[in-house]
Amino acid sequence: MSERFDVVIVGAGVSGACLAWQLKRRGAKRVLLAERGQPASGGTGKSAAIVRQHYSTPLMARMARTSLDIFQEKAEACGFRQPGYLFLVPPEQIATAQSNMAMQRQVGVETEWLDPAALKKKAGDWLNMDGIGGASFEPKGGYADPVRTTEAMIDAFRALGGELRERAPIRGLLRKGDRVTGVSTDDGDIEAGTVVNAAGPWSPMLAASAGIEMRMRAIREQDTVWEARPGRPVPLNSISNAVDATYLRPLGGNRFVVGRGFPKEYFDCDPYNYKQTADDDFVAEVQRRLTLRFPTMEGAKLVDSYAALYDVTVDWYPYVGPRAGLSGYADFSGGSGHGFKIAPAIAGELAEWIATGTVKPDFARLSYDRIAKKETFAGSYGGNRG
Repeated sequence: MSERFDVVIVGAGVSGACLAWQLKRRGAKRVLLAERGQPASGGTGKSAAIVRQHYSTPLMARMARTSLDIFQEKAEACGFRQPGYLFLVPPEQIATAQSNMAMQRQVGVETEWLDPAALKKKAGDWLNMDGIGGASFEPKGGYADPVRTTEAMIDAFRALGGELRERAPIRGLLRKGDRVTGVSTDDGDIEAGTVVNAAGPWSPMLAASAGIEMRMRAIREQDTVWEARPGRPVPLNSISNAVDATYLRPLGGNRFVVGRGFPKEYFDCDPYNYKQTADDDFVAEVQRRLTLRFPTMEGAKLVDSYAALYDVTVDWYPYVGPRAGLSGYADFSGGSGHGFKIAPAIAGELAEWIATGTVKPDFARLSYDRIAKKETFAGSYGGNRG
């Protein structure tokens, strides 16, 4: 006899972990979180985990704002720090950034515009102001530890009676007609009222096992870690730098994660077989841009470099929720490089959708159905800037 759960979540990255917790706290009975490796062993574990609220659509700004509340509530467990978040803006994007900030304030985001003089006063010697038109500053922004965040959500899920199975790969979805009925595993089939596909870059393959379409790219994303020389002023904030298309976040101990932001070249790859070390030319270019914008980082030591995966959707917004004409199935994937910071709130609204069948109209737009309806999202900045 096969096992049965009310909900089976496939994938224990930050999305799956947050959803598992949100379902149990809403009273869901039997919930299984299944992970083929260990929690946060995919893209989540290598996330820069910057926590910001600067988005160009009210929905994503609302998701980021609500997620911030959760990060603050679970700050110690998630390794959440709030040194503030800076978004460096070139002159040609000032009007766009300020318009987005006005929208963000309407959904409760605390954000402040810094003109060049105010920005220079805040930053001091570590920032080269050339080419910067200003910046938005979020005093409650910062960064979290992606592994600790995932583990914290799973701990809360299990404390409420949820079940986690590690090293338990899901081999496929079970389907009868227009309903997904469960999943297949090495130990037999598991029946489920709802299966949630939260498998990140591996989501399309899982969906395809039941003949479900999913347009998604697996992108190889590179990052570097640098250690600044002692005794020099260095950034304390998490920073998105739209002037040079980079991002930076402190790790502590004078170390920083530094990567390239949009626009840049993106490389599709096989999520089962890709190069997990960074390319030499990428490291060199990051170093050039880093020291150009942050002169006190000159002479910084390269500590680490690596590559992970982005699961990128057609419009860089995640696929979330059920689909028309198919029951027993929901998506929660396609974070597109900005999924970490919005996962707690998205999980909450998806849990409500699964548990009660009710959903807010703006959130319902995240369903994969938006592609057929030609209602995809368009952010102001492009890519995962949102």
